[in-house]
Amino acid sequence: MAAIIAAALAFSVPASATTLAEALAAAYSGSRELNIARAGLRATDEGVPQARSGYRPSISASGDVGVKYTDPVTSGSNTTYPRGVGISIEQPIFLGFRTKNSVSVAETAVLAGREALRGTEQDILLDTVTAFMDVAQAQAILSLRSQNLEFLREQVRASNDRLNVGEGTRTDVAQTNARLSIGLSDYSAAAATLAAANATYQLVIGTPPDTIGAVKSLDSLLAHSLDQAIGVAGADHPAIIAASFNVDIASYNVKVIEGEFLPKISVVGEASHRDGGASGHTDSASIIGTVTIPLYQSGEPDARARAAKETLGQRRIEHDLARDQIRQLVVAAWSSLDAAKAQIKAADAQVEAQQLVLSGVIEERNVGQRTTLDVLDAQQDLIDARISQVSARRNRVVAAYGLLAATGGLSATKLGLPVAIYDPSEHHRQVRDKWGGLRIPDAR
Repeated sequence: MAAIIAAALAFSVPASATTLAEALAAAYSGSRELNIARAGLRATDEGVPQARSGYRPSISASGDVGVKYTDPVTSGSNTTYPRGVGISIEQPIFLGFRTKNSVSVAETAVLAGREALRGTEQDILLDTVTAFMDVAQAQAILSLRSQNLEFLREQVRASNDRLNVGEGTRTDVAQTNARLSIGLSDYSAAAATLAAANATYQLVIGTPPDTIGAVKSLDSLLAHSLDQAIGVAGADHPAIIAASFNVDIASYNVKVIEGEFLPKISVVGEASHRDGGASGHTDSASIIGTVTIPLYQSGEPDARARAAKETLGQRRIEHDLARDQIRQLVVAAWSSLDAAKAQIKAADAQVEAQQLVLSGVIEERNVGQRTTLDVLDAQQDLIDARISQVSARRNRVVAAYGLLAATGGLSATKLGLPVAIYDPSEHHRQVRDKWGGLRIPDAR
């Protein structure tokens, strides 16, 4: 029983059990939410070739065929079959820098999307840690409740034995039976909590939980001081970096709209061939350069430019807010980790003391100096202390990963997970300079 208790409190079981690293790897590889975010970023990548299309020519071909019947008064009727083909090429030369700025918008949106994906990865990994530790905690508490039931059943048996030999009272028997009923209720509640934790684990990780295994220490990856943690978060947290990119996107959008007020220059080349007319066939070709200078556009682009400038101001405020929010998140995570460390020390001391108290009370009860109720109270205090110890250990692990996430460092790469790391830049390289084609890189 002592070995079972130690395993429950330390979250340590045989090597065949699922470790936290394995659970994190499974979530990273199979999370639907993470795959949704990756697909969304790949769609964002396609904005770059869309924007770069402004540098490229547009080519179109046309053809027509028909029947023409004429019946003039001065001559006989005549039927002809007019037909023709043509090709047109339009090459933009200058669009008021809109293409250049549109490409900048698209490229910056990709960078912001990558940071959003990194934030989603952090959320998934932190949810995985929480789900894993909740199962570990629930399993440990259920084990403690089971041990408590065995203890209480033994107390019921002992009370009945003492009553039968005239050393106990019916009150002792009633008290132990009452505590056994409470213990059964607590065990049922612990079993329900474990079932709920198992369901959350399967939702987050994608597979039902097995026996919970070891948890590797994270202390080497954490900042050494609160000020250092705040500094790291300010430079590396995906929410702050994404907000910075969003400011740049809004700034480029203003320039794109302002480009609509500048002249546009393009060259159009056309060639055609026609048959079936009265004069036989006709060939023609032309190259025309056009310059369009907007004078007044009903005020519509003016309004969009003003709105874009307001959006730019909004994004700057959001960037400042993101910094403040992440700073608060780091301070809260740091405090939670400190509190969890202190709770572990207090819980360890409490468990050690309550074990001595229970042993002493049992001995004193055996010589008539204590009552059965004193033994039951001491046992309940020990169970409560052990549950507090389990909860403190769970909170410390979750708080450590929460602090790493708050500083922007919770990733599969930094944790060294045994998985194939997803590289978002690979798809971007594949589509950035594509001139056409309907298939995406995975051949769909």
